[in-house]
Amino acid sequence: MFFTDLLLEYSRTMSTVRNVPVGVKITTENKCGFCTNSRCCTYITEELVTPRSMRDFDHLLWQLSHRDIQAYKDEDGWYLLINNACNHLLADGRCGIYADRPLICREYTNDYCEFDEPAEDGFDLFFEDYSALLKYVQKRFKGWEKYATTRDAQLAAG
Repeated sequence: MFFTDLLLEYSRTMSTVRNVPVGVKITTENKCGFCTNSRCCTYITEELVTPRSMRDFDHLLWQLSHRDIQAYKDEDGWYLLINNACNHLLADGRCGIYADRPLICREYTNDYCEFDEPAEDGFDLFFEDYSALLKYVQKRFKGWEKYATTRDAQLAAG
């Protein structure tokens, strides 16, 4: 599967549903009320140190071996994408702890958010899972197979 195919599939499954009546002007004050799937509260991202070596990518492969973990690179760097909804997200999309929400939630701005454009539109690279990253790593590092064999032999030797 090519990168563009992965982005298209990701967009289909993760895009924001908009429910805006005709003639209503969307503002930062009312925008969240029209976002019917609270996309911004269904995942977290963690910035990564830019992976450069085979060992760095080996570690990233381990991370993508876990359920609901993906990775992407955009103009700001590399990130883990952890698809896991906030425990306090109510069925109607509102925050169940709004008055006591953490600082990061308070600082979040919806000036330009996924209601306006899917985040994946800004991804330079996107890795859905282990196999997608492995394919990339094997192409990026011509010596990947030798690295993997040597790594495994060293582990076996103790």
